[in-house]
Amino acid sequence: MSLNADKWSDLRARVLSALVLVLVGAAAIWLGGFWFHLWVAVIGGGMMWELTRLMGGGPKVAVPVGALAAAALLAVPYLPWEVKVPALVAVAIAGGSQIHKDRMIFIAYAALLMLACFGLDVLRDVRGTYWVLWLVTVVMATDVAGYFAGRLLGGPKFWPKVSPKKTWSGTAAGWVAAGFVGLAFGGWPLVVLSVLTSFASQMGDVAESAIKRRAGVKDSSNLIPGHGGLLDRFDAMMAAAVFVLLLGAILGLPAI
Repeated sequence: MSLNADKWSDLRARVLSALVLVLVGAAAIWLGGFWFHLWVAVIGGGMMWELTRLMGGGPKVAVPVGALAAAALLAVPYLPWEVKVPALVAVAIAGGSQIHKDRMIFIAYAALLMLACFGLDVLRDVRGTYWVLWLVTVVMATDVAGYFAGRLLGGPKFWPKVSPKKTWSGTAAGWVAAGFVGLAFGGWPLVVLSVLTSFASQMGDVAESAIKRRAGVKDSSNLIPGHGGLLDRFDAMMAAAVFVLLLGAILGLPAI
């Protein structure tokens, strides 16, 4: 166990930034409707802007792609169901057409980001506040438990070539924390789903780390003190939202 002060140098900035994000996000979740759609659109547009920059698109490409993504995400909740997914994927394809390296990686990742944002809208509009709070709490518990367990316990790395800071101790601690969240929100039927969602969120973090390593950068941007960019902060949430959206469409979700 190590208490090296360097490991905690970013803790204050992380906590303050996280507090602001939690307060604004909680207000959007509570208000629902247009305000939640707007919050998701702003986050989604910002992530698409960052992704485009990471994948080699300059400001003349990244800004329009981010703006198009935000506009599409704000409009999609009010479009007919049969055109929702095509509209979201079309944004990813349009952005990919302006990327000259790793175009298919961009399109695939961008499409998942757009679908993840849509999944959050669906979860709030169809399932209600409780389900969104469950998802957010699972992802936050996974991240917090992983952060502290990884730094306090250390140990073998989870996937050092892709995410050099992620440890098995932090990964497992995230699963345990998510299981307790499931138990608190819906009892035993939700425990397994919470652990699987936790794992999906961790894979989202790994996927974003792989893109950053390929781009040769540490953070997706410097928008959020202590966290880096929006992708750095919401990559896990996006993966969890996609997982829940797909699972709900295929198997349905348990009643809570």
